[in-house]
Amino acid sequence: MKKLIKKLLIISLTLIMTLATVVGCTSKGSEPSIEDNTQLSEKNNDIYPMEVEDQFGNKATIEKQPTRIISLAPSHTEILFSLGLNDEIVGVTTYCNYPEEATKKERVGDAFNVNIEKILELEPDLVIQYGPGKEEVNKRLTDSGIVVLCYQPESIDDVINVIEEIGKITNHMIQAKAVTVDMMSKRDYIVNKVSNIDKKAKVFFEVWSEPLQAAGPGSFIDELITLAGGENIAKDAEGAYVQFDLEQLIERDPDVYLMSEDLETKTIESVKSRPGYSELSAVKNDRIYILDPLITIPGPRIVDGLEMVAKSIYPELFK
Repeated sequence: MKKLIKKLLIISLTLIMTLATVVGCTSKGSEPSIEDNTQLSEKNNDIYPMEVEDQFGNKATIEKQPTRIISLAPSHTEILFSLGLNDEIVGVTTYCNYPEEATKKERVGDAFNVNIEKILELEPDLVIQYGPGKEEVNKRLTDSGIVVLCYQPESIDDVINVIEEIGKITNHMIQAKAVTVDMMSKRDYIVNKVSNIDKKAKVFFEVWSEPLQAAGPGSFIDELITLAGGENIAKDAEGAYVQFDLEQLIERDPDVYLMSEDLETKTIESVKSRPGYSELSAVKNDRIYILDPLITIPGPRIVDGLEMVAKSIYPELFK
């Protein structure tokens, strides 16, 4: 009996040690330990000083990890928050309202009317502009020792690249990779959903109503319509955002009519009642959709915008 008990104890101890080893290996394989995270953080701190060049060819040296950042665009603000940089964000524009935490940050104007004195008062070490920004503003800030970087993504791939770039600059590469992988996964899922469409729906996106303006080639919306399996009837226009004649709209007769929710006075009924619109297939078949403005913001949620567009064009595929 004693030998049997001893044998059972040995077997039990062996099983326990085996399980401990398996669990330990699994933990290390799926999630870094506290020690691993510490080593990773220490390793990443060695990336500074960092030489960077933004989308417009401006070069700068980032001496240390930025801890006080100002965003001059809603899209950049969303990117920073998606990377977990809430505490580092010290200023945003008047148009930055997502996520909710952004509304609690100091306002420094917008991309067109920047309050330079307010920016200097906040003592940022990094300011992120949308587009090239104003030369005099950029010079004043850089002369004050502030790094100014400018980005203007024009496609989903561009957004992904900007997220990864800002992730590298702010020492948040892991967070950036998580965000971009999720974006690519959702994009690919939607593209796959609409890949077997026999006949593409003709789509028109209204940028503005008076005068009527369309989203043409090179615009974010054009890419979203294309990826969503639709055919943009303004795809051959002479610019990204162009005036579009009513006669041309009626002639090309969109199956789906899309707009962004930018004015309270803009309603489906008000669009239907416009002169000449009763002839459109989109009106006859109740295929007019007013979408969330996020579809025009080139940030992490742009793939949610893609989903909105795809569901509007082919609702039957997403039931």
